[in-house]
Amino acid sequence: MVPSSLDWQWKRFNELTLEELYRLLALRSEVFVVEQKSLYLDADGLDAECFHLLGGVPGTGQLGAYLRALPPGLKFPEASLGRVVTAPALRGQRQGRDLVERGLHFLSERFPGAPVRIGAQAYLQRFYEGFGFVAVSDIYDEDGIPHLDMRRG
Repeated sequence: MVPSSLDWQWKRFNELTLEELYRLLALRSEVFVVEQKSLYLDADGLDAECFHLLGGVPGTGQLGAYLRALPPGLKFPEASLGRVVTAPALRGQRQGRDLVERGLHFLSERFPGAPVRIGAQAYLQRFYEGFGFVAVSDIYDEDGIPHLDMRRG
């Protein structure tokens, strides 16, 4: 059954339950390491300072979508979104669009007027352009995957 909407929750790192932390790390690994065949260390030391958006699949205990919001100065001078991921079973249902919209809304409320920079996978450039991002770098390799930096605001 396809959910019409996910149950969205924002949490700081220290508010995550062990089960939530396990689910978000498992989803990130499923997509970014296994599916994309990119061997890299996901635990980059930034999670503790981030805000985490979890999109739970109603009534299942499963995580359908996730991202982390980074304050200005943590990774880039600008605020940022990262580890943006939708569970493979939910792709094509606009959950990813909803996820990014919620992330951008959060950043605009939490850090008013702050521009947003992301390190996007190059194949998603047009997706992010739909949110007002523009490329601000050439394509570069990050963990074996073509990326580019994009900025909004």
